[in-house]
Amino acid sequence: MTAAGRIAILIAAMSDKTVEQLDAGSVMRLLDVTRKLAAPCDLDELLTLIIDVGREVLGADRGTVFLHDAGRRELFIKVATGVNEIRFNIDQGIAGQCARDQQIINVPDCYGDGRFNRDVDKQTGYRTRCLIAVPLVGLDDELVGVMQLLNPQKPHFDNLDERIAEALAGQAAVAIQRARLIEDRMEKLKLEADLDIARQIQMNVLPKTLPPCAGYELADFSEPADQTGGDIYDIVSLDSENDAAPMLILLADATGHGIGPALSVTQARAMLRMALRYSADLDKLVYHANAQLAQDLASNRFITAFVGMLDPQQHRILYHAPGQGPLLHFAMADRRCHWLNASTVPLGIVEDLDMKRPDPIDMAPGDMLVLLTDGFYEYQNEQDEQFGQDRVGEVILRHCDQPAAQIITHLVEQAKQFAGAAPQVDDLTALIVKRLA
Repeated sequence: MTAAGRIAILIAAMSDKTVEQLDAGSVMRLLDVTRKLAAPCDLDELLTLIIDVGREVLGADRGTVFLHDAGRRELFIKVATGVNEIRFNIDQGIAGQCARDQQIINVPDCYGDGRFNRDVDKQTGYRTRCLIAVPLVGLDDELVGVMQLLNPQKPHFDNLDERIAEALAGQAAVAIQRARLIEDRMEKLKLEADLDIARQIQMNVLPKTLPPCAGYELADFSEPADQTGGDIYDIVSLDSENDAAPMLILLADATGHGIGPALSVTQARAMLRMALRYSADLDKLVYHANAQLAQDLASNRFITAFVGMLDPQQHRILYHAPGQGPLLHFAMADRRCHWLNASTVPLGIVEDLDMKRPDPIDMAPGDMLVLLTDGFYEYQNEQDEQFGQDRVGEVILRHCDQPAAQIITHLVEQAKQFAGAAPQVDDLTALIVKRLA
């Protein structure tokens, strides 16, 4: 039965009561609660109204609404008369027992009841003579809280008071459930809007088009698992007017995915871009970016990255790969995949990074450097099998004669086909640098 139905039945049952017990004004106030419930209303405002009606109709001095925190098994104050915030375990006090048993508790002498907690009275200087505690049980028998009314004008609360309080509690329970649903929906809409803005910002820092590079094909791909991703990439020519100039290549992957990692990798990319304006020294770029990230990131955050410098005239790539691996150098001459490991620990863990540079990658005609974040290698199917290095290598070998962009397309298609109905749980980002034959 709805809360409004309970109010109607209650009023009908009271029609033969004397004016002193429930006058017409009080009945109108009860109906006012029902009308308020049917219209959009701020939760605190509605609960305050319910408490005020309860105090007026039952002649109570004070009222309180405790909400139930199911995760922490606690009750806490949402609306009260003359009391600041209070939070306590559901196993404590009269309100706690009311919540556990989901039964009305009418206490005519609080100081004579061992369940009564006198600490609140001591803190406030108020003396609770008697009280009635009513469980707030909403739809689907969900416990949403407890309502208490204190100190009526008469010696104690009676059976009629219990019936009125029960009806009011039904109103409060439905109001809380509805308000929480509305608040959750509004919060979700706000979060989605914020994520859309964050995604737009992140996508705007990715290269719109890759710069031309003499003798090379460059191809890219990025698809976050969430609205924002923890992956980022960049390719920057040191001389935009010379397509044979060296190029900085970045692929970075922050722990996790979502807003936090997206901010981290965007920060790392901005650092490298700014540092590149002052120096093209690869070791210095990586060293100083890592030192700053080690100061900025939380202890449980880090970034894996490939930071390389392609020289299209020498056909050589110098690089550091802090935490980023495996890296794939495909040699066209023998059509073999050469797998390279990370060169040092990820960025942001220690300030004094081991800067021993790995051997350079020499790019013969037809060779490819394939940079993939772990979203590809760890892409799982419904049997929890991972796509893995071997399958990546097979795709590269099978399509190595095709343009770099088509090879990435095949990688993405094969990974998703392998996963089947399993969801994408990590970001997918790829860069391919292919020397023309």
